[in-house]
Amino acid sequence: MTDFADRPLRIGTRSSPMALAQTEQVSRLLRELVPGLAIEVKPTTTEADLWQGDLAQLGGKGLFVKDIDAQLQRGDIDMAIHCLKDVPGDVPMPQGLVFAAMLPRADVRDVLLVPEGSGAKTLADLPPGAAVATTAVRRKAQILKVRPDLNVIRVRGAVGTRVEKLDGKKGDLRAEAMVLARAGLERLRLEGRIRHEFSVHEILPAVGAGVLALECRRDDGPVVALLERLNDRKTQTEATAERVMLHGLRGHCNSPIAGYCTTEADGQLSLRGMVFSRDGSKFVHAHVWGEDSNDPGTLGARVSAELLRQGARDIIEGIPH
Repeated sequence: MTDFADRPLRIGTRSSPMALAQTEQVSRLLRELVPGLAIEVKPTTTEADLWQGDLAQLGGKGLFVKDIDAQLQRGDIDMAIHCLKDVPGDVPMPQGLVFAAMLPRADVRDVLLVPEGSGAKTLADLPPGAAVATTAVRRKAQILKVRPDLNVIRVRGAVGTRVEKLDGKKGDLRAEAMVLARAGLERLRLEGRIRHEFSVHEILPAVGAGVLALECRRDDGPVVALLERLNDRKTQTEATAERVMLHGLRGHCNSPIAGYCTTEADGQLSLRGMVFSRDGSKFVHAHVWGEDSNDPGTLGARVSAELLRQGARDIIEGIPH
Protein backbone atom coordinates (compact mmCIF):
# COMPACT_ATOMS: atom_id res chain seq x y z
CA MET A 1 0.00 0.00 0.00
CA THR A 2 2.92 2.36 0.66
CA ASP A 3 3.76 2.39 -3.06
CA PHE A 4 0.34 3.92 -3.84
CA ALA A 5 -0.28 5.92 -0.68
CA ASP A 6 0.18 9.29 -2.34
CA ARG A 7 -0.78 8.59 -5.97
CA PRO A 8 -3.61 6.84 -7.80
CA LEU A 9 -3.07 3.81 -10.01
CA ARG A 10 -3.92 5.11 -13.49
CA ILE A 11 -5.57 2.47 -15.71
CA GLY A 12 -5.77 2.94 -19.47
CA THR A 13 -8.59 1.25 -21.34
CA ARG A 14 -10.82 1.59 -24.37
CA SER A 15 -13.97 3.62 -23.82
CA SER A 16 -16.47 0.99 -24.98
CA PRO A 17 -19.02 -0.35 -22.47
CA MET A 18 -17.32 -3.75 -22.69
CA ALA A 19 -13.88 -2.35 -21.92
CA LEU A 20 -15.20 -0.28 -19.02
CA ALA A 21 -16.93 -3.37 -17.57
CA GLN A 22 -13.62 -5.24 -17.80
CA THR A 23 -11.84 -2.35 -16.11
CA GLU A 24 -14.34 -2.40 -13.25
CA GLN A 25 -13.72 -6.13 -12.85
CA VAL A 26 -9.95 -5.59 -12.63
CA SER A 27 -10.38 -2.62 -10.27
CA ARG A 28 -12.37 -4.80 -7.84
CA LEU A 29 -9.63 -7.42 -7.86
CA LEU A 30 -6.94 -4.80 -7.24
CA ARG A 31 -8.86 -3.27 -4.33
CA GLU A 32 -9.19 -6.71 -2.78
CA LEU A 33 -5.40 -6.88 -2.80
CA VAL A 34 -4.91 -3.29 -1.65
CA PRO A 35 -7.93 -2.02 0.32
CA GLY A 36 -8.44 1.69 -0.20
CA LEU A 37 -6.38 1.74 -3.40
CA ALA A 38 -7.09 4.92 -5.37
CA ILE A 39 -7.74 4.09 -9.03
CA GLU A 40 -8.06 6.57 -11.88
CA VAL A 41 -9.58 5.18 -15.08
CA LYS A 42 -8.46 6.88 -18.29
CA PRO A 43 -10.69 5.76 -21.21
CA THR A 44 -9.54 6.19 -24.80
CA THR A 45 -11.60 6.03 -27.97
CA THR A 46 -9.09 4.45 -30.32
CA GLU A 47 -8.83 4.98 -34.06
CA ALA A 48 -10.16 1.47 -34.57
CA ASP A 49 -13.23 2.19 -32.42
CA LEU A 50 -14.14 5.11 -34.68
CA TRP A 51 -13.62 3.20 -37.94
CA GLN A 52 -16.74 1.49 -39.32
CA GLY A 53 -15.13 -0.18 -42.32
CA ASP A 54 -12.90 -3.22 -42.71
CA LEU A 55 -10.18 -3.04 -40.05
CA ALA A 56 -7.68 -4.48 -42.52
CA GLN A 57 -7.91 -1.23 -44.51
CA LEU A 58 -6.89 0.70 -41.41
CA GLY A 59 -4.07 -1.54 -40.28
CA GLY A 60 -5.77 -4.34 -38.37
CA LYS A 61 -7.26 -4.93 -34.93
CA GLY A 62 -3.90 -4.11 -33.32
CA LEU A 63 -5.05 -0.49 -33.52
CA PHE A 64 -7.37 -1.26 -30.60
CA VAL A 65 -4.28 -1.42 -28.37
CA LYS A 66 -1.75 0.83 -30.15
CA ASP A 67 -2.97 4.19 -28.78
CA ILE A 68 -3.16 2.89 -25.22
CA ASP A 69 0.29 1.28 -25.42
CA ALA A 70 1.71 4.65 -26.51
CA GLN A 71 0.16 6.29 -23.42
CA LEU A 72 1.77 3.61 -21.25
CA GLN A 73 5.18 4.12 -22.84
CA ARG A 74 4.93 7.90 -22.29
CA GLY A 75 4.02 7.45 -18.63
CA ASP A 76 0.53 8.94 -19.00
CA ILE A 77 -0.95 5.79 -17.42
CA ASP A 78 0.47 3.09 -15.12
CA MET A 79 -1.19 0.01 -16.60
CA ALA A 80 -3.45 -1.09 -19.45
CA ILE A 81 -6.10 -3.77 -19.82
CA HIS A 82 -6.24 -5.57 -23.15
CA CYS A 83 -8.28 -8.43 -24.56
CA LEU A 84 -5.40 -10.68 -25.53
CA LYS A 85 -7.10 -11.69 -28.79
CA ASP A 86 -6.76 -8.05 -29.94
CA VAL A 87 -2.99 -7.98 -29.36
CA PRO A 88 -1.05 -8.69 -32.60
CA GLY A 89 0.89 -11.93 -32.46
CA ASP A 90 3.16 -11.32 -35.45
CA VAL A 91 5.10 -8.38 -33.97
CA PRO A 92 7.12 -7.98 -30.75
CA MET A 93 5.68 -6.34 -27.65
CA PRO A 94 6.11 -2.53 -27.66
CA GLN A 95 9.48 -1.52 -26.25
CA GLY A 96 9.59 -1.41 -22.47
CA LEU A 97 6.16 -3.00 -21.94
CA VAL A 98 5.30 -6.38 -20.44
CA PHE A 99 2.22 -8.42 -19.63
CA ALA A 100 2.58 -8.72 -15.86
CA ALA A 101 -0.59 -10.77 -15.45
CA MET A 102 -3.28 -12.69 -17.27
CA LEU A 103 -6.56 -13.23 -15.45
CA PRO A 104 -8.25 -16.64 -15.30
CA ARG A 105 -9.70 -17.32 -18.69
CA ALA A 106 -13.38 -16.62 -19.34
CA ASP A 107 -15.62 -18.84 -21.46
CA VAL A 108 -14.04 -19.06 -24.94
CA ARG A 109 -17.09 -20.27 -26.86
CA ASP A 110 -18.81 -18.38 -29.64
CA VAL A 111 -22.59 -18.19 -29.58
CA LEU A 112 -25.50 -17.64 -31.96
CA LEU A 113 -28.00 -14.81 -31.52
CA VAL A 114 -31.14 -14.23 -33.55
CA PRO A 115 -33.46 -11.22 -33.82
CA GLU A 116 -36.21 -10.86 -31.24
CA GLY A 117 -39.16 -12.98 -32.34
CA SER A 118 -37.16 -15.39 -34.50
CA GLY A 119 -37.75 -19.09 -34.03
CA ALA A 120 -34.29 -20.16 -35.28
CA LYS A 121 -32.24 -22.09 -32.73
CA THR A 122 -29.12 -23.17 -34.65
CA LEU A 123 -27.35 -22.46 -37.94
CA ALA A 124 -29.17 -25.48 -39.37
CA ASP A 125 -32.50 -23.66 -38.95
CA LEU A 126 -31.46 -20.81 -41.23
CA PRO A 127 -32.60 -20.95 -44.86
CA PRO A 128 -30.10 -20.92 -47.75
CA GLY A 129 -28.82 -17.41 -48.40
CA ALA A 130 -29.64 -16.20 -44.89
CA ALA A 131 -27.42 -13.35 -43.67
CA VAL A 132 -25.27 -14.07 -40.60
CA ALA A 133 -23.44 -11.08 -39.12
CA THR A 134 -20.06 -11.27 -37.41
CA THR A 135 -16.84 -9.27 -37.06
CA ALA A 136 -14.22 -12.01 -37.25
CA VAL A 137 -12.79 -13.56 -40.41
CA ARG A 138 -12.08 -16.62 -38.24
CA ARG A 139 -15.79 -17.06 -37.51
CA LYS A 140 -16.78 -16.36 -41.11
CA ALA A 141 -14.48 -19.08 -42.42
CA GLN A 142 -15.75 -21.68 -39.96
CA ILE A 143 -19.42 -20.82 -40.55
CA LEU A 144 -18.96 -21.11 -44.32
CA LYS A 145 -17.05 -24.36 -43.86
CA VAL A 146 -20.25 -26.04 -42.66
CA ARG A 147 -22.84 -23.79 -44.38
CA PRO A 148 -21.33 -22.43 -47.61
CA ASP A 149 -24.84 -21.42 -48.70
CA LEU A 150 -25.09 -18.70 -46.02
CA ASN A 151 -24.26 -15.03 -46.58
CA VAL A 152 -21.82 -14.00 -43.85
CA ILE A 153 -21.72 -10.21 -43.52
CA ARG A 154 -19.54 -7.86 -41.47
CA VAL A 155 -20.91 -5.89 -38.53
CA ARG A 156 -18.92 -3.39 -36.48
CA GLY A 157 -19.52 -1.44 -33.29
CA ALA A 158 -19.73 -2.18 -29.58
CA VAL A 159 -21.35 -5.49 -28.66
CA GLY A 160 -24.51 -3.86 -27.27
CA THR A 161 -24.83 -1.80 -30.45
CA ARG A 162 -24.46 -4.91 -32.60
CA VAL A 163 -27.30 -6.61 -30.73
CA GLU A 164 -29.49 -3.52 -31.27
CA LYS A 165 -28.63 -3.64 -34.97
CA LEU A 166 -29.66 -7.30 -35.08
CA ASP A 167 -33.04 -6.39 -33.60
CA GLY A 168 -33.49 -3.57 -36.11
CA LYS A 169 -33.35 -0.91 -33.41
CA LYS A 170 -30.27 0.82 -34.83
CA GLY A 171 -28.81 1.11 -38.31
CA ASP A 172 -29.96 -0.78 -41.39
CA LEU A 173 -28.46 -4.22 -40.70
CA ARG A 174 -30.62 -6.99 -42.10
CA ALA A 175 -29.47 -10.32 -40.72
CA GLU A 176 -31.18 -13.52 -39.65
CA ALA A 177 -28.48 -14.30 -37.06
CA MET A 178 -25.30 -13.04 -35.46
CA VAL A 179 -22.27 -14.80 -33.98
CA LEU A 180 -20.52 -13.23 -30.98
CA ALA A 181 -18.28 -14.27 -28.08
CA ARG A 182 -20.10 -15.57 -25.02
CA ALA A 183 -17.63 -13.90 -22.64
CA GLY A 184 -18.46 -10.44 -23.96
CA LEU A 185 -22.19 -10.97 -23.62
CA GLU A 186 -21.69 -12.19 -20.04
CA ARG A 187 -19.70 -9.09 -19.12
CA LEU A 188 -22.55 -6.93 -20.42
CA ARG A 189 -25.20 -9.21 -18.84
CA LEU A 190 -26.69 -10.01 -22.24
CA GLU A 191 -26.26 -13.78 -22.03
CA GLY A 192 -30.06 -14.15 -22.03
CA ARG A 193 -29.96 -13.43 -25.76
CA ILE A 194 -27.90 -16.54 -26.52
CA ARG A 195 -29.82 -19.02 -28.68
CA HIS A 196 -27.08 -21.59 -29.31
CA GLU A 197 -23.58 -22.24 -27.94
CA PHE A 198 -21.01 -23.54 -30.41
CA SER A 199 -18.61 -26.10 -29.01
CA VAL A 200 -14.90 -25.45 -29.58
CA HIS A 201 -15.05 -28.29 -32.12
CA GLU A 202 -17.73 -26.44 -34.11
CA ILE A 203 -15.99 -23.05 -34.01
CA LEU A 204 -12.39 -23.08 -32.77
CA PRO A 205 -11.71 -19.93 -30.70
CA ALA A 206 -9.37 -17.08 -31.52
CA VAL A 207 -5.85 -17.14 -30.11
CA GLY A 208 -6.10 -15.55 -26.66
CA ALA A 209 -9.90 -15.76 -26.55
CA GLY A 210 -11.37 -14.98 -23.14
CA VAL A 211 -8.09 -13.71 -21.70
CA LEU A 212 -7.68 -10.28 -20.11
CA ALA A 213 -4.02 -9.25 -20.09
CA LEU A 214 -2.70 -6.62 -17.67
CA GLU A 215 0.16 -4.63 -19.17
CA CYS A 216 2.60 -2.20 -17.58
CA ARG A 217 6.11 -0.81 -17.99
CA ARG A 218 8.77 -3.43 -17.36
CA ASP A 219 10.77 -1.05 -15.14
CA ASP A 220 7.80 0.00 -12.96
CA GLY A 221 8.58 -2.35 -10.07
CA PRO A 222 5.62 -1.52 -7.78
CA VAL A 223 3.03 -1.97 -10.53
CA VAL A 224 4.68 -5.14 -11.84
CA ALA A 225 4.69 -6.61 -8.32
CA LEU A 226 1.04 -5.68 -7.76
CA LEU A 227 -0.23 -7.09 -11.06
CA GLU A 228 1.79 -10.29 -10.76
CA ARG A 229 -0.34 -11.15 -7.73
CA LEU A 230 -3.35 -11.42 -10.08
CA ASN A 231 -1.62 -13.66 -12.60
CA ASP A 232 -3.20 -17.03 -13.36
CA ARG A 233 -0.35 -19.35 -14.27
CA LYS A 234 -2.56 -21.88 -16.10
CA THR A 235 -4.06 -19.20 -18.35
CA GLN A 236 -0.64 -17.64 -18.97
CA THR A 237 0.82 -21.02 -19.98
CA GLU A 238 -2.02 -21.85 -22.37
CA ALA A 239 -2.04 -18.37 -23.92
CA THR A 240 1.73 -18.56 -24.42
CA ALA A 241 1.40 -21.75 -26.46
CA GLU A 242 -1.31 -20.17 -28.63
CA ARG A 243 0.63 -16.96 -29.26
CA VAL A 244 3.86 -18.79 -30.11
CA MET A 245 1.85 -20.72 -32.71
CA LEU A 246 0.38 -17.49 -34.08
CA HIS A 247 3.79 -15.82 -34.25
CA GLY A 248 5.22 -18.79 -36.15
CA LEU A 249 2.45 -18.61 -38.74
CA ARG A 250 3.11 -14.88 -39.37
CA GLY A 251 -0.51 -14.30 -40.25
CA HIS A 252 -1.82 -10.79 -40.93
CA CYS A 253 -5.04 -9.30 -39.53
CA ASN A 254 -7.09 -10.74 -42.41
CA SER A 255 -5.86 -14.28 -41.80
CA PRO A 256 -8.50 -16.65 -40.40
CA ILE A 257 -6.35 -18.35 -37.77
CA ALA A 258 -7.73 -20.15 -34.72
CA GLY A 259 -5.92 -21.73 -31.81
CA TYR A 260 -6.93 -23.12 -28.44
CA CYS A 261 -4.74 -24.66 -25.76
CA THR A 262 -6.11 -26.56 -22.77
CA THR A 263 -4.58 -28.36 -19.82
CA GLU A 264 -5.60 -32.00 -19.42
CA ALA A 265 -6.47 -33.51 -16.04
CA ASP A 266 -2.94 -34.92 -15.76
CA GLY A 267 -1.38 -31.51 -16.44
CA GLN A 268 -0.44 -32.23 -20.05
CA LEU A 269 -0.98 -29.36 -22.50
CA SER A 270 -3.08 -29.84 -25.64
CA LEU A 271 -3.06 -27.33 -28.50
CA ARG A 272 -5.30 -27.27 -31.58
CA GLY A 273 -4.58 -24.88 -34.41
CA MET A 274 -6.37 -24.17 -37.69
CA VAL A 275 -5.80 -21.89 -40.68
CA PHE A 276 -8.63 -21.24 -43.15
CA SER A 277 -9.23 -19.55 -46.46
CA ARG A 278 -11.72 -16.68 -46.22
CA ASP A 279 -14.61 -18.82 -47.49
CA GLY A 280 -13.71 -21.86 -45.41
CA SER A 281 -13.23 -24.05 -48.49
CA LYS A 282 -9.55 -24.68 -47.70
CA PHE A 283 -8.16 -25.34 -44.25
CA VAL A 284 -5.39 -27.10 -42.37
CA HIS A 285 -5.65 -28.48 -38.85
CA ALA A 286 -3.15 -29.69 -36.26
CA HIS A 287 -3.62 -31.06 -32.75
CA VAL A 288 -0.53 -31.73 -30.66
CA TRP A 289 -0.01 -32.64 -27.01
CA GLY A 290 2.87 -31.47 -24.87
CA GLU A 291 5.71 -33.96 -24.57
CA ASP A 292 7.91 -34.64 -21.54
CA SER A 293 8.93 -30.98 -21.09
CA ASN A 294 5.32 -29.79 -21.58
CA ASP A 295 6.82 -26.42 -22.51
CA PRO A 296 4.20 -24.05 -24.00
CA GLY A 297 6.68 -22.39 -26.35
CA THR A 298 7.83 -25.73 -27.73
CA LEU A 299 4.23 -26.87 -28.16
CA GLY A 300 3.23 -23.68 -30.00
CA ALA A 301 6.21 -24.02 -32.33
CA ARG A 302 5.37 -27.67 -33.08
CA VAL A 303 1.77 -26.85 -34.00
CA SER A 304 2.87 -23.92 -36.15
CA ALA A 305 5.41 -26.12 -37.95
CA GLU A 306 2.79 -28.81 -38.59
CA LEU A 307 0.32 -26.29 -40.01
CA LEU A 308 3.00 -24.85 -42.27
CA ARG A 309 3.95 -28.36 -43.40
CA GLN A 310 0.31 -28.89 -44.44
CA GLY A 311 0.26 -25.70 -46.53
CA ALA A 312 -0.79 -22.93 -44.13
CA ARG A 313 1.63 -20.47 -45.78
CA ASP A 314 -0.05 -20.86 -49.18
CA ILE A 315 -3.48 -20.25 -47.61
CA ILE A 316 -2.31 -17.16 -45.71
CA GLU A 317 -0.49 -15.66 -48.71
CA GLY A 318 -3.56 -16.25 -50.86
CA ILE A 319 -5.64 -13.91 -48.68
CA PRO A 320 -5.42 -10.18 -49.55
CA HIS A 321 -4.03 -7.93 -46.80
